Order: sequence, then C-alpha cells, then structure tokens
Amino acid sequence: MIKRIKKALGIENTTPMQGTSLVINSEKLERRVALIEEGSLEEYNLEREGDLNIVGGIFKGTVKNIEPGLKAMFVDIGLEKNAFLHFWDAIPAALDNGLEEIQREGQKKKKKKQKRITSKDIPSIYPQGSEIMIQVSKGPIGNKGPRVTTNISMAGRYLVLMPYSDQFGISRKVDDPKERQRLRRIMQKLQVPEGMGIIMRTVATGQRARHFVRDLAILLEQWYAVEDKRINQKAPVCCFREPGLIERSVRSFLTDNVGQVICDNENTTNEMREIAGRISRRAKRRIHHLPSRQSIFEKLNLQKQIDEAFSRQVWLKCGGYLVIDETEAMITVDVNTGRNKGSKDVDKMLLETNVEAAQEVARQLRLRNIGGLVVVDFIDMRHRRDQQAVYRAMKERLKRDKAKTQVLQISSIGLMEMTRQRLNESLRDSLMEPCPYCQGRGRVKTPMTMSVEVQRALNTVIQRGEGGLGDLVIVVNTEVLNRFKNEDSNLFVELERTHSGRLTFRTDPTLNRERFAIIEATTDKTLHQA
Repeated sequence: MIKRIKKALGIENTTPMQGTSLVINSEKLERRVALIEEGSLEEYNLEREGDLNIVGGIFKGTVKNIEPGLKAMFVDIGLEKNAFLHFWDAIPAALDNGLEEIQREGQKKKKKKQKRITSKDIPSIYPQGSEIMIQVSKGPIGNKGPRVTTNISMAGRYLVLMPYSDQFGISRKVDDPKERQRLRRIMQKLQVPEGMGIIMRTVATGQRARHFVRDLAILLEQWYAVEDKRINQKAPVCCFREPGLIERSVRSFLTDNVGQVICDNENTTNEMREIAGRISRRAKRRIHHLPSRQSIFEKLNLQKQIDEAFSRQVWLKCGGYLVIDETEAMITVDVNTGRNKGSKDVDKMLLETNVEAAQEVARQLRLRNIGGLVVVDFIDMRHRRDQQAVYRAMKERLKRDKAKTQVLQISSIGLMEMTRQRLNESLRDSLMEPCPYCQGRGRVKTPMTMSVEVQRALNTVIQRGEGGLGDLVIVVNTEVLNRFKNEDSNLFVELERTHSGRLTFRTDPTLNRERFAIIEATTDKTLHQA
C-alpha cells in the first residue's frame, strides 16, 4: 500500500517504515492530521482557527467555593465556567503503575515518612479565596467545566517534568533489561533541580544521553516561564498552554514507528521540519511536502474513512456490522452478523465476527475520540473460550490507544463493559450541534402523527372562535399535506363542516415536518403555531 502511495505521489526517494504514515492537510480555517497504518485510518484529529484547546494548560486560579458534600472545589481560571477540582486530584499523586520508580543519585532514603496528605486536609490547604496552581486534565464537555489537578507535569519529547514532585520514574514498557539499566544510569546523572522529578518515556529507548539533556533544558526553560507568570501576574491567568495541533503531532507521532509525514502545505511543512530539527536530523528528513490542487485526504482516498467516523453503522470485512450510538450516559455498540451467514460452522462464524468487531470497536473509539462508559453487545457465544478470545482481541487492539482504558470480561448476557479516558469532546460533538428540529432525539414525528396534531389544533381554534372565524389557512410540510390529500381527506372534510368558513391547506417545502401554522385568511393573523 505504502509503495503504491509513494509512486502515486512521486516521493519514492523517501524511506518510510512499512505501513505507517502521518498525513496532514493544512488549510486557512482548519488543520487535519491522520495516522495511517497499512492503509487504515487509525487516528484523526483536527484544529480550527480560533479553537481554544486548554487540556494540558497550566493556570493560576482562585478557589471560589468548596463543596464538602461533593469533596470538590470550584476554581476560577478566567473561563466562562469555573474549573472542577476534586479533593483526590489535589492530593500529591504517586507514580503510575506503568512506571518503575528510580532512586535519585545521591538521594538518601528518608528515615521518617512525611505526613500523608488526605482529602480531609485539602480544604485547609486551599481555603476559599486562596490562589492555586492547577493543570487542566479534561476539557469542558457539554455543560461541564474543565477538570483540573494540582499534580502538574510538562511533557517533552523523551521526558516528562514534574515540578512539584521529586520522584524519578521510567516506563515499564521499556522491557529490555540492558536498555532499562542504561536509561537508569542516564536518568540518575541528569541535572534535575532539587524538589523536581522526571519520567522517562517509552520513546527514550535507544536514544543518546545528549537528547535527554537537551529535552530537560527545554522543559526547565518552559517551567521557569510558568514560574515567572505565577509570581508576577494576578489570578486568574494562563501560565502555559499546550502547542497547536501541528507541533503536538510532531512531538507525539514522529517516532521510529512512523515512516513518513506528508503535508500538502509548504509553510506547514517547513514549520514541522523546524520543530523536528530540534529533536533529530533523522526525524526532519522524514517530513515531505506534497503539492496538490485538491485536499491530500481526497488524493489518498482517506475521506471515505473519515466520513465513516460520523456514520452510525460501520460495516466489517466479514459482512457483519456495528451500530454505534453516543448518549449522555454511555456509548453503546451493537454487533450484528449482517451478511455473514454463509459458514456451516455457526460457532466459528460468530467467533470470527465478534473478534473482528472487537478490533473495529477499539479502532472506532480511537478514531471518533469517544470515551466514558462504553457497553458492547456482542453476538451470543456458547463457549467461554470464545468469549475469552474476543476479550483478548479487544485488549490487544487497545494497546495502540494513548488514552487510558479499562476492559471487563464479557458478562453472562454477552455484554462487555469498558471505560476510555475522555479528555475532550468527541469528534462528533466538536463538529456538529444538536438538530434544531428533533432536539437531539434523532427522530421526527411521522406524517400520521402530525395529521393528528393538526386536527387537534384546528378543533381547538374553531371551538375558541365559536363561529366568528372566517376562512382558515393551514401551512404544513409537503409530506404532511400529502397525508391530508390521501389517507385523511375525509376527516378534514368532516372538520370543515363544523366550521363556518373554508379550510385551505398550503404547503411550504422548507418547513420542518413538525412545524405548522393556522392563519386567519382575511386578517393574516396567526392563530396557532407549532
């Protein structure tokens, strides 16, 4: 697939790793980034002009009010809605289970343990009206304000700086014992200021010591700028904001696993090369400009896969399909056999469909950027070993997801429950708004239902007029009028007999099916409107 793309694009001189590319479409109002693996769209992100991305941002705020019942406080950080700080997120956090704690060079083990801070201590540490340094961990979603934490960290290319924690950690995903030992030695020699800590990321594998020295220097420079704002500016103030989509993409995706980066805008390409050049010359050489009159997503036939991200129904290669619904409470996924009914071995067919469905569900969650509680209704399987196989397939595919996930075994009724970390609004919510006609129901009233409602409204209007009304004009949707002319024509004839004037029906093709109006013909006065 990659070879064909290279040939079509005229970039055969590049040496990408098989199967993985980063494709970037940069326009005046919108920038889009797609991660492609073996021709399949795995991640899709976009940023529009004027978008305010505050996730990862560091703020100096003011505690506005404390809610002991919620075990939380609300912090003014200068946004429309106050940030939500749970007491648990205000407690100094221990290292994640996915990290191995490293003893700092020259650090002696403390004989006496410091008093452990609990949730009960938080209101006294941060009383109402006090200033507080926090970091946004989850952006505003719907009517909810952002969620924040006092455990501040700043991510670099290879390191994560923790300015308020003195812990050292290394990712457990670095599984080679010799490499882990080498990275430990490098980490212990880094000149980290007293009271600060660092985490070495998985991408640090195989990198030289000078890369970490440079990464640490950049992070410390950023943090000193944050400290300067904290000291010299009044709350609320934003002390640090994460870079835009392009820079984040270079930092997050431009690893040894990504063979090439293709962009259709020359200025953006040069910007990425400059950013990558600070990381490594090798990374810089993998960024290519593709001049094109049309969108690069159209050129590479990626638009169809992007459109699927907004489709309720997703087809599987085996002939089955998924039905994905986003609700306020949870995400529901229904798995169906669809056209996959040809196998004589029913159990085998069901297993294959469910395994493929599990892999596709994991991909769709990542692609659509949806999270929270997810419930997947798999096709019923008789054998427990088949259920285990589907569970393992889901777990394996979720390893590619940067968001934290938790998956439970398939229940006795065929449901799999899982949670996915949600940092921002889903792709659907960020690009779309609720339908003004159906108000988010996803359904509209049938022509028959509207016929009943129009008749009911006419009866009310006629009764109120008590014979004093003249001719009436009823304006309705075209489909509703067709119902009046055919199935319900006799009913309206009978209704007209009870009225002293004539009933005239007029159609408005632009009118929503659920809307209609009853107008007095002589005065043009609207008597009823829905």
